[in-house]
Amino acid sequence: MPNANPQTDSELQVVIGVLTFHRPEQIQQMGTGPEGGNVADTIMLLYLPPSGRPALISIPRDSYLAIPGHNKNKINSAYSFGGPKLLTQTIEQATGLRIDGYLGIGFGGFVNIIDAVGGVEQCPATDLVDKDSNLNVKAGCQTMNGLTALAYVRMRHADPLGDLGRVQRQRSVVVAAAKKAVSPATILNPITYYRLNRAGADALKAGEGTNLTQIAPAALAFLSISRGQGLTLTVPVSNPNLSTPSGSAVEWDKTRSAAMFAMIARGDTSGLDKFK
Repeated sequence: MPNANPQTDSELQVVIGVLTFHRPEQIQQMGTGPEGGNVADTIMLLYLPPSGRPALISIPRDSYLAIPGHNKNKINSAYSFGGPKLLTQTIEQATGLRIDGYLGIGFGGFVNIIDAVGGVEQCPATDLVDKDSNLNVKAGCQTMNGLTALAYVRMRHADPLGDLGRVQRQRSVVVAAAKKAVSPATILNPITYYRLNRAGADALKAGEGTNLTQIAPAALAFLSISRGQGLTLTVPVSNPNLSTPSGSAVEWDKTRSAAMFAMIARGDTSGLDKFK
């Protein structure tokens, strides 16, 4: 992957991490496991180009990358080692991009936001049962509440695609929630609108140096993506089951991922469709 100096122009990339809490009662209720708040469970880059379509890019949490000061490891451990700052540095080093802002949300905040918009519709193709995430849903379209949606985006052990299947569900739920948040049914209903704003204010945590001038464009980009006017992608992968000292991990496709991030560094999203 490129180790060149991160870009220095005015495009915006935002790292969004869905993080666990340490509360014991939430570990049991939400099926978050013993890792507590020590790792980033969901990692996405939101890219806003100077012109053209915005892109929401999933980074598998098991991506095996060099972590500054900590050798190679799964990227989700970067948060454990050094919080948002080290996670951001790891992504910058791996992609050659500059990360201009960071937004984090805890599992409890995620649940509250989904519940505030009245749940999100998802359409699993098969019945899904995963004891590790407390997921048990039938096949077919259904409205998922916050707890079910959380289990749905976290489930991977019962998914034949593992981490790669999970990032697809994560983007689907995030986009569905964004679309519902800006729908007339939400905006024109004062109770729903109040609950959503309260849940969002309580849940979202901006990183150091991230301010309204960055968050507002990010919100507009999510709006475009939720309307089908943006791109949703996963970093190209060459091996989803790489054997490493840290256990089974995800290996990026060096050639394709470098090409994808090079396009982004140039401010060009017109050719990103080929990485879908």
